[in-house]
Amino acid sequence: MANTVNLSNEKQLFENSYNKIDRRIIVCAGTGCIANGSLKIHDKLVDEIKAKDLAIDIELDYEEPKEGLLISRSGCQGFCQVGPLITILPDNIMYCQVKEDDVDRIIDETLIGNEVIEDLLYKDVSSGKRYKGTEEIPFYTRQQRTVIKDCGFINPEDIREYIGGNGYEGARRAFSEMTSAEVCQLVKDSGLRGRGGGGFSTGFKWELTLVNKSDKKYVICNGDEGDPGAFMDRSILEGNPHSVIEGMLVAAKAIEADEGYVYVRVEYPLAVKRMRTAIKDAEAMGILGDNVFGSGKRFTISVKEGAGAFVCGEETALIASIEGKRGMPKPKPPFPAVKGLFDKPTVINNVETLATIPIILLDEENKFKQLGTEKSPGTKTFALTGNVVNTGLIEVPFGTTVRKIVFDIGGGVVNAKGEIDNDDFKLVQIGGPSGGCLTEEHLDIPLDFDSLKSIGAMIGSGGLVVMNKSTCIIQVAKFFMQFTQNESCGKCIPCREGTKQMLELLNDIVEGVATAETLELLTKTAKTVQKASLCGLGKSAPNPILSTMKYFREEYEAHVFKKICPAKECKALTVFEIIPELCKGCTLCARKCPVDAIEGKVREIHRIDPDKCIKCGVCVETCKFNAITGGA
Repeated sequence: MANTVNLSNEKQLFENSYNKIDRRIIVCAGTGCIANGSLKIHDKLVDEIKAKDLAIDIELDYEEPKEGLLISRSGCQGFCQVGPLITILPDNIMYCQVKEDDVDRIIDETLIGNEVIEDLLYKDVSSGKRYKGTEEIPFYTRQQRTVIKDCGFINPEDIREYIGGNGYEGARRAFSEMTSAEVCQLVKDSGLRGRGGGGFSTGFKWELTLVNKSDKKYVICNGDEGDPGAFMDRSILEGNPHSVIEGMLVAAKAIEADEGYVYVRVEYPLAVKRMRTAIKDAEAMGILGDNVFGSGKRFTISVKEGAGAFVCGEETALIASIEGKRGMPKPKPPFPAVKGLFDKPTVINNVETLATIPIILLDEENKFKQLGTEKSPGTKTFALTGNVVNTGLIEVPFGTTVRKIVFDIGGGVVNAKGEIDNDDFKLVQIGGPSGGCLTEEHLDIPLDFDSLKSIGAMIGSGGLVVMNKSTCIIQVAKFFMQFTQNESCGKCIPCREGTKQMLELLNDIVEGVATAETLELLTKTAKTVQKASLCGLGKSAPNPILSTMKYFREEYEAHVFKKICPAKECKALTVFEIIPELCKGCTLCARKCPVDAIEGKVREIHRIDPDKCIKCGVCVETCKFNAITGGA
């Protein structure tokens, strides 16, 4: 029987090595910061420090621990708005928007001179105040990071760093000290609900799979995160892959499975790479394999790359994809707990759910249930994007309000001019194409599964897109419907044809050819698709339409009956006019017009011929006197 890991020894190796270093420089190597050049900054730091003959390691040396500097890469540190990010410990300094040209200053002034470089610190847009690090920056202090707290700290490709923070201890307890039924009961008692959108009890799902006896069972991690504006699961897979592996191990013990799959969309190459590295390291250390923690039980994990089909986020479509079939949903029952992957009992949990499991296994003081609400305990990660000052990855307890997230953590709403203007708040789209819109009247609603369900919205995977009043609500609905229609697998007629019809009706509205019957037909079609579609993705496809029509009916009616777009985003409904009192007759607009639609002599009031105008907006951009109305 294969050797098994001694976690205490591995943890001691980590501590011996880590305690030797003087300073740690953590360069954010999440996808966002990498796109902005963080890896080049990392490499230049290493080269320049070596050139100055300073003691440096780019990974911990466990054989011969050394003093000096440790430069490591982390997953997403969360504050995407101001990346690339560099954190320096134990000084608790975070430098923002770092460039390659800043490397020499960081070395000379901070690493050698022990001085803080003020202009690289985060600067609050409202107050102008600078903050030193995560213990001071409001974006971080107003959160409660538990599941993602290590994502921007540990090296995701060093298994001992994970073990050094009690990693895999929860899985060891599950395999060595608990029965499968006890593991299910513990998770059920915690109140953990699936973080993938449905909010189903995780422990109960495991129990349903456990009672189905079979010679083979599977655990699947659903990393097919496809919602526009969502990147929570990606950040966990990139920043702390071992937490997901440990969650899968505990699930395997709970349902008596011996094999697992991590299903990750192909658009996440860094997540795939780091997950495969983590699995390989866990196998080499004996954590995965034939003798998990000396229990005699076997559990292995494979990574399956999805082809990028949004429908594969639905569990039966995901199963079909792993089996090598086209990703299309099946009617339920039977549920995967009874007949799942290769017709064997299967449990499917999303990335964040599984990453929460290790916390629960070590939660001796029952802190997990003290966070959040009674029926939605714990925390939830959200991807905060859109017209908001601070965008990035956040984590807050369930029950936190939209107001706190947008105006406190997010720093407020940004208007069309790029200025902070909280009065310009229009809505938050939550849950992507399957979710709904939260308006000003919902600012104080607690974000939890049941509160959102009561108003026809849902948490979804956790995308939060903030929009200001320059946003056209019909264009928002059209964007999500275009996405859903493109991603429809086409298996069932209501979704395949219904999404196409709804998109065409929305096009009629923005093109100015809609009538009262258009609105009536749009509503009827949306409700039909909602009721008749085969899978959850089809049933939720009309949500953006129904939600926006409910809360912004007057904007729909303005497009249909008045033939105007209040946000001035719909080109077909835009009317360009010259204000006589402001026109100076300079002829600049006439000279710039590509179709000669502007008439007028020098020093005379000009006029736009609506029949010739192609509504390109060049005249508005050109006029120095703000004398032309229309456009955004």
